Amino acid sequence: MPKLSRPTVGVHQSFVAAMAEFRAEGRGSAEDRSMIGSELREFSRHWSTPAGFASYVDWLRNQSLQDSPRPDGHVPSTTLWWTQDDAYFGRLAIRHRLTPYLRDFGGHIGYDVRPTARRQGHATAMLAAALSVAYHLDITSALVTCDVDNVASRRVIERNGGIFADQRSEKLRFWVPTG
Repeated sequence: MPKLSRPTVGVHQSFVAAMAEFRAEGRGSAEDRSMIGSELREFSRHWSTPAGFASYVDWLRNQSLQDSPRPDGHVPSTTLWWTQDDAYFGRLAIRHRLTPYLRDFGGHIGYDVRPTARRQGHATAMLAAALSVAYHLDITSALVTCDVDNVASRRVIERNGGIFADQRSEKLRFWVPTG
């Protein structure tokens, strides 16, 4: 059964295949402001080698540390991968605090499931598993957002107890209890 784990080099091949799936669906363009999009642009050229991938994994793990270097406007975040053995199914990031932008559009928790693993319950299970992690980061109610037209993501949030707050631009905002 899949579980949340810290990023690991043990899923290297599966991770690279998943990123190819995301790229094939159009992710990674300059307009893609998602976690996957920015990491495809910034890191994908390094993923092919074991050393390059290990460096990327270390960078991701270090993003949870307060003093780690990060781009302007980014906050400390804990990235977790949804894996089983050497298979990578998706990723989730828990942002430790909200900036004004994250309060409106990004939220505390963002997640992606690789295209070939969608509609199998992975996103619902990932978010459920992440709520206790968020609680231990002193987030008592996590803001989770989704695009207005993303019915599947809205269902994931609601299945995890998300309470609709409002719509801001093209984003729906939900508060999800973590405790």
